[in-house]
Amino acid sequence: MRRHDHVLRAPGAGASGRTVHAPPAGRARPHVDDRLAPPETRVEYLHGVEVYAAPADPPHATQHFDLTYVLGAHVAEGYRGAVDMLTRTDLGSDYAADASVFAQKPDRAGRRRLEELAFEVSDKQALAVPTTKARLLIARGVRRVFCILVKQRRVMEWSRETDGWRPLPKDAVIEDPCLVRPLPIQALLEATSSDDAVARALLDKRVPALEAALAEGEARGEARGEARGEARGEARGEARGEARGEARGEVRGEARGEIRMAQEAILTVLESRGVATPAEVARAIAGCEDLGKLRRWIKRAATATTAAEVVAGSRRKR
Repeated sequence: MRRHDHVLRAPGAGASGRTVHAPPAGRARPHVDDRLAPPETRVEYLHGVEVYAAPADPPHATQHFDLTYVLGAHVAEGYRGAVDMLTRTDLGSDYAADASVFAQKPDRAGRRRLEELAFEVSDKQALAVPTTKARLLIARGVRRVFCILVKQRRVMEWSRETDGWRPLPKDAVIEDPCLVRPLPIQALLEATSSDDAVARALLDKRVPALEAALAEGEARGEARGEARGEARGEARGEARGEARGEARGEVRGEARGEIRMAQEAILTVLESRGVATPAEVARAIAGCEDLGKLRRWIKRAATATTAAEVVAGSRRKR
């Protein structure tokens, strides 16, 4: 991974990345899944006030897509991503973050757990609305809340220390136990960077289909390289391979080429001296792939009176 000047770690997370933050104590709250807002509608509640979550035009709508595309690929094993998932933060508030990440394992009661990361996309709405939502989520126990400002092309994170938004540098990365690898801020803002970030995240996840495709591609490349290398080795003997598989194939091709040349040399020497080569002897020469033995036979062929003398002793009795 490229080194970044800014690494944004989870609150309470040390070098090991282990989270030690716990939700603040307080009076009993409804469960996060206890609904105040009717599901599958655009109605939400903030401090008892009914709010209508309007649909969006570009670039707000496309930013939603880019966020879920990149975030979904980065979600680590054991966690689940969600879009527009309602969360009951207190008695009078029940609303959905634009995207969130929560632990996949249910709680002891078998109900879904509170999200650990939440993301809001802000365009035309006043920043006061995301601010109100962030304070409610943090008070409920959500570890980290982010806001993407579409027009300004900026990402901010809620700060407990200042009780306000903290702008994040564009070259920063978000590092968190919920993520399989650090998520570049640039990937949330630029579509040209999002594909690279997603590809790297999927590689880190070792997705079986992707692993199989990479292995298949490597095997095909190696096979093609070996075939080309073997052909060049037989044709030229000393040609160099262009790839790992090609180099291995070329070595084998060179060896086979030398064997064939040695076999032909024996027959040529016998023929030039007028010594007939019976079919049995020709088969023995063609079936021998011991280059050292073939070279000895070449020397014999230069003085032998019969072809049988050349291969004499090639089959030793035990």
